[in-house]
Amino acid sequence: MSEKLRIDIGICTFRRPELAETLRSLAAIKQPSAALVAVIVADNDVTPSARALVETFRPSLPFEITYLHCPASNISIARNACLDNSTADFLAFIDDDETASPEWLTRLLEAAGSTGADAVLGPVRAHYGRSAPNWMRRGDFHSTLPVWAGGDIRTGYTCNALLKLKAPSLDGRRFKLALGRSGGEDTDFFTGMHRSGGRIAFAPEAWVHEPVPEARASLSWLAKRRFRSGQTHGRLLAEKANGFGQLRDLALAAAKFSYCALAAAVTFPAPVQRYRYALRGLLHAGVVSGLLGHEAIEQYGVREAPSR
Repeated sequence: MSEKLRIDIGICTFRRPELAETLRSLAAIKQPSAALVAVIVADNDVTPSARALVETFRPSLPFEITYLHCPASNISIARNACLDNSTADFLAFIDDDETASPEWLTRLLEAAGSTGADAVLGPVRAHYGRSAPNWMRRGDFHSTLPVWAGGDIRTGYTCNALLKLKAPSLDGRRFKLALGRSGGEDTDFFTGMHRSGGRIAFAPEAWVHEPVPEARASLSWLAKRRFRSGQTHGRLLAEKANGFGQLRDLALAAAKFSYCALAAAVTFPAPVQRYRYALRGLLHAGVVSGLLGHEAIEQYGVREAPSR
């Protein structure tokens, strides 16, 4: 690695005290040799509510930290602020309610070097509280992994990712403001990158950990999340197809929804399988909604109940 290799870590935050644990975990990571690491905190609140926390941590952190106030309540504004203010070779993203494993950044960078990919994704391991339903714990419905299609990763997420900022597929690419409240801005970002020829790799040992707060440990939250994800996918399909192609996509999504609904009924006695099929069915229902151009449901900009 070049002695001048620089890596920025972007954290977009919105009224989350868990940001303190995120910063503590980053202070303890193994820093890649011959690399200069810095952190960018992009505060998406109307007021600079995270500034005091960042300033409290500044003296004890082993790297430079930049605080940005980038209102308001639109996650794309914060993500773009990280891109606009990074002058590094790589920009990693981690969420403000996650903690990084000691080898996190090293493993992401190793995968970038060995694959030559424009982006590298890592896994997110969910940790449930005692109030979470047993079926949710057994099925692990909140952990995050890439989705492969024909041996290829065609989209991604920003809760654990590393971007090679000088890659042609990322040149001038930004997160869409129109998706900054509904969510799906990261899916749109990585899908566009892939369509422009960018490669996405996976670093299976680059773990980050995420506690599941009580507000998210519910079937209703999962249902809303899956439906919204489907809306994003449907909108992306609609950008590529029209006429007969769109009718084909609508028919396929409707058929998949019907199959999942039937499978959920058949597996009703087994909660994990039942809810897995039901949630998959809602995703396909969301695809239909997105293909038809329905307005996406909003996900960001409302503070959730704090983690316990």
